[in-house]
Amino acid sequence: MAFFFEAVCAVRSLFSSDGELDFNYNTDGYEGDGGEDGKSQDGSETLPFIDESPTMSPQLCAPQGPDGETVLPTPLLAGGDIEKGMEMKRLVLSGFLASEEIYINQLEALLLPMRPLKATATTSQPVLTIQQVETIFYKIQDIFQIHKEFYDALLPSIQQWDEKVTVGHLFQKLASQLGVYKAFVDNYKVALETAEKCSQANSQFQKISENLKVKGPKDSKDCTTTSSMEALLYKPIDRVTRSTLVLHDLLKHTPKDHPDFPLLQDALRISQNFLSSINEEIDPRRTAVTTPKGEARQLVKDGFLVEVSESSRKLRHVFLFTDLLLCAKMKKTAVGRHQQYECKWYIPLADLTFQTLDDSDACPSIQVLPEHEIEEMKIKISVLKNEIQKEKKAPKGQSRVERLRKKMNEQESWLLLHSPTIPFRIHNKHGKCYLFLLSSDYERSEWRESIQKLQKKDLQSCMLSSVELQVLTSSCFKLRTVHNIPVTGNKDDEETPGLYGFLHVIVHSAKGFKQSANLYCTLEVDSFGYFVSKAKTRVFRDTTEPQWNEEFEIELEGSQYLRILCYEKCYDKSMLNKDDNEIVDKIMGKGQVQLDPQTVQSKNWHMDVIEMNGIKVEFSMKFTSRDLSLKRTPSKKQSGVFGVKINVVTKRERSKVPYIVRQCIEEVEKRGIDEVGIYRISGVATDIQALKSAFDTNTKDILVMLSDMDINAIAGTLKLYFRELPEPLLTDRLYPAFMEGIALSDPAAKENCMMHLLRSLPEPNIMTFLTLLEHLKRVAEKEPINKMSLHNLATVFGPTLLRPSESESTKGQHITSASDIWSHDVMAQVQVLLYYLQHPPISYAELKRNTLYFSTDV
Repeated sequence: MAFFFEAVCAVRSLFSSDGELDFNYNTDGYEGDGGEDGKSQDGSETLPFIDESPTMSPQLCAPQGPDGETVLPTPLLAGGDIEKGMEMKRLVLSGFLASEEIYINQLEALLLPMRPLKATATTSQPVLTIQQVETIFYKIQDIFQIHKEFYDALLPSIQQWDEKVTVGHLFQKLASQLGVYKAFVDNYKVALETAEKCSQANSQFQKISENLKVKGPKDSKDCTTTSSMEALLYKPIDRVTRSTLVLHDLLKHTPKDHPDFPLLQDALRISQNFLSSINEEIDPRRTAVTTPKGEARQLVKDGFLVEVSESSRKLRHVFLFTDLLLCAKMKKTAVGRHQQYECKWYIPLADLTFQTLDDSDACPSIQVLPEHEIEEMKIKISVLKNEIQKEKKAPKGQSRVERLRKKMNEQESWLLLHSPTIPFRIHNKHGKCYLFLLSSDYERSEWRESIQKLQKKDLQSCMLSSVELQVLTSSCFKLRTVHNIPVTGNKDDEETPGLYGFLHVIVHSAKGFKQSANLYCTLEVDSFGYFVSKAKTRVFRDTTEPQWNEEFEIELEGSQYLRILCYEKCYDKSMLNKDDNEIVDKIMGKGQVQLDPQTVQSKNWHMDVIEMNGIKVEFSMKFTSRDLSLKRTPSKKQSGVFGVKINVVTKRERSKVPYIVRQCIEEVEKRGIDEVGIYRISGVATDIQALKSAFDTNTKDILVMLSDMDINAIAGTLKLYFRELPEPLLTDRLYPAFMEGIALSDPAAKENCMMHLLRSLPEPNIMTFLTLLEHLKRVAEKEPINKMSLHNLATVFGPTLLRPSESESTKGQHITSASDIWSHDVMAQVQVLLYYLQHPPISYAELKRNTLYFSTDV
C-alpha cells in the first residue's frame, strides 16, 4: 500500500514551492472524460504520480503556521468581488460534478465484470476464484455507492443555483467516508499484483481486463470508450487528491460569512488529516518506484531531442533520472485532451555507454537535408510572422491569424526536426546503438556531462516491470521541466521576439586553465528555436591564459541568447571520426548570457564575463538593429572604395572590376575554397576592419596583409564591400523589375526577362556581377568539402547584392518591426541570385550580342 500511495499524496501535486496550493483550474472539470487509456482531462495519470523533487519531502503536508497549525486557504473575495466569486464557485462545482459523472462511470465499468466473474467462481469452469475477485475489486462497490449518492445530492443544487445554495454539508459527508478509501488503498498493491498474475494465467480474464467499456458523459457524442482494469483501479487513488484541490478552490471563492465556509473548511481538514495519516505510515525514504538500492528516483534533466529511428527523424522527449535514461514520445490525443507519453525505450545508467570510434558503423546513418532547404524554411517562417503581425492590425484579421499561426507552427516544427546534425550516440549493455541529433555541441556536452556525473555513483542495473514502467512514464507528465517544443506558437504574444540585426562581440581572453593547451572559442546564438554556431576564434597555442582580442559581427535572427564554448584543439588525425559532424575537440567550458535589448542596444560596448567550470572568458558586445544595419550609407570620402559607387571606383582604377573584388576572390580561391562554411562563418571583425582600411587607403602592403589574414576575414571583407555599396550591385532602378521577373511562371519568359535585366545593368555592374557569379560557382563545386551549395551561397549573397537602398515596395509604408524588414523580399532576392547561379555560363560578349525579345521598357 505505502509503496504506491506515497506517490498519490506527493507534495508537488498539491503545493507550489512557496507552500501555497498550486492547481490548474478549468471549467471542464478536474478529471478525465473516460479516455481509452484512462488519462484524465487535466493530465492526471493512470497510475500514481511519483514525487521525486530533491527539494521536496515525499510526505504530503498542508502549509503550516508558526504554531504548527494547518493553514487553510482564505477567501479571495471583498466587496464587489462576492458576486464574481459565487459565479466562480458555481463554475468550480459544475466542473467537479461533470468529473464526478465520469468517475462514477469508471467505477461502474469496473463493477460490470465483477458480478459475472463472482458468479462463475462457484461453477466448474471459474475464470477467477472468489478470493481473487474480492481482492481485485475490494471496496469498489462501496466507493461507487458513496459517490453516486454524492452526485445525486449535488446535481439539483447546481441546476437550481443561487447565492444561498449550500453544498458544504455534502463535501463534509464525503470527507467523513474516507475510511473506505483507506481500506482500498491498503489493498491497492495486492489488487494490482493479483490482476496482473490472473491476466498472465488466464487469457479470458486478460481480454476482459484490457477492454473495459466506460460510458461517456450524458451529453457526450461518444457513447463508450475502452480502458484497462489497471488504469481504472487507479482512479479511486487519484480521486482523494482531486477532491482536496476542489475544496481549496471552493474556499477561495466562498465568502467567510457564507454558511458553506465552515463546512468546507471542516471537509478540507478531514481530507488533509486523512492524507497526513496515510503518510505517517510510510517510510519517507520510499517512493512509488525506487532505484535498485532503495533510493528515491529523481528527475535530473529532460528535453526534446530528435532521434534517428528506423531511418527517419522522430521528435522525442528524453528524461534523465538518477539511475536511468527514458525516451518517450508524445501520444496523439483527441481534440481537447491533454498530452500523454508513451515509453519508447529506457537504459539503466549502469548499462549505458557512449560511442567508441570503432563501433560507429553499427549506428544509424545520418541523412542531412541540403542547407538551402533549411534556409528557405526560415524565410517562409519569417514571412508568415510578418503576415501575422499585419493581420493582427487588420479589422477582421483574427480568423486568418489562427490559420497563419497553425501553418507557421507546422513549419517551425519541421525546422526543429530537420535542422539538427550533431550526433549524440549512446549504447546499452547489448551494444544496441541509439542515435540523437542535436543542433549544438553545447547540448550534447550537457547531456553527456549529466549522465557521466550520475554514473560516478555506485549504480546498479535494473529491470522495470510493466507496471513500474507505466508508473514512471506516467510521472513524466508532471515531473517534466520542459513543457513545449520551442516554437513561436507555444509563446505568448507578449514575449520578447528577440533581436534582429548584428551583434558585435569581442572575445578578449580566458583564464582558469590548469595546464597549457591549444585553445579556441566558438560563438553560438539561438535562431528559430535552436542554436547555430556563428563564429570561431583562432587557436591560441600552448597556453593557460589565451589572449584572443578578436571581434566578430554576428547576424541575429530573433536571437535571445549568446553562448560561448571553449575547446582544446585536437591535432591528432587518428582521432578524427568518419562522420563530418562529430566534433572531437574537447570542451573545456561553456556558458551563455541573455541578450537583454536594453543592455546591448546602447551605443557603447558592454563588457561581461562568462564563468564555466572554473574557467572565466572575458568578452564585450554591442548591438546594431537591423533597421540601421540594412541602410546603405554612402561614404563621405570618395577617395576610398567602401561606400563609393562602383562606377567611380572602376573609373579611378581604370578597371572593369574593382580591385578589392578581384583580390578577395583570388585569395579565397587560393586557400579558402576548401574551408567549411566559407562566406557563412564570420571572420574576425577587427581583421575585416583592418582590411577595409587598407583597401580604402590603397595601402601598398595590401597583398601581404591578404596572404597573412584569416580566410574568413577576407570573405567577410568581400561581403562587407557589397553590403556597403551606396546602391546594390543590381541597382535600385532595376530592383522592381528583378522582383517581377523572378516571379514569372513561363520558363522562356523568365529567361528572356532575366537576361534582358542583366544586360540593362551598367557595364561595371555587369562585369563585377559575372566575375562574382563564376567565383561562387567554383566555390559550390567544392560543396562536398566546404558544405557551401549554390543555394547556401545565394542565401548569403542574394540580399547583399539586391537589397535596395530604399525599397520601392516600402516607400510610403511604415514597417513596424525589425523582423518585418528582415523578411521583406528576402526570399525573392535569394531566388534571383540562385537563378543566375544555376544558369549555364553567361559571358559578357554573348550577353551583349543576344537578340532582345523582351520588349518591356525597364
